[in-house]
Amino acid sequence: MPPPPPADPLKVALGERLFDDPRLSRDGQRACSSCHDPHTNGADGNRLDTTLEGAPLRFNTSTVFNAALSFRLDWAGGFRTLEAQAASSLESPDIMGTSIDAVLDKLRNDPDMVARFRETYGAGPDRASLLDAIATFERSLLTPGSPFDRWLQGDPGALTAEAQDGYRLFKSLGCVSCHQGVNIGGNLFQRHGIFHPLASPDPAILRVPSLRNIATTAPYFHDGSAATLDEAVRNMALAQLDRTLSDPQVAAITAFLRSLTGTYKGHPVTAP
Repeated sequence: MPPPPPADPLKVALGERLFDDPRLSRDGQRACSSCHDPHTNGADGNRLDTTLEGAPLRFNTSTVFNAALSFRLDWAGGFRTLEAQAASSLESPDIMGTSIDAVLDKLRNDPDMVARFRETYGAGPDRASLLDAIATFERSLLTPGSPFDRWLQGDPGALTAEAQDGYRLFKSLGCVSCHQGVNIGGNLFQRHGIFHPLASPDPAILRVPSLRNIATTAPYFHDGSAATLDEAVRNMALAQLDRTLSDPQVAAITAFLRSLTGTYKGHPVTAP
């Protein structure tokens, strides 16, 4: 896991403030951080969050941590950039329910925000600077320092024997075929339910999620149908690999997955 990329600290600070600002939603009650909380796991503990009207959303909320390292964003992989994803969320009638123009009107009527944009970008708020600030903050949300990273860097005591057994199983069973790379996922599409049903069948093909911090982000799968990490591991092995795992195998793999929990601002990522 690399450290966060170099960035203008003014942009990061402005983006963080925008990320926490409920004025970015139609009703002024929902901020980006309402569902993607960087103080815990970058998401929340709900199976499905709700629309502004209270109906369940289609997908379980993904963590914002390390999203910058994914080649596509959201469960269906519909976005190539953080800026595009942020714009879509703001203008989605179900998520933030507003428009970029409406957000900009609110910011332009706030003298403090106008001053912050001028200090950071040399001009008042506009579409490009709004989305750039949010995306720059999101690019800072990397979580290095996991036990697995420390072990890869040469610390033999960073990973327990059980977690090392789990890592070997993770590779030998074929989990690594989809979950690999710096983000341990997030870099390809895959059909789910290859051998047995896994979760809601729609959509049939999904972006493979990152497994970093996975022990903190229950419930699991795009529909939030697996309540625990043990359940997710068993169900994935059966559905994707046609393998029924023993209890010791599940324990070893989950020990490895727990070793993927990194740190943010010097503190371990935690469940809500």
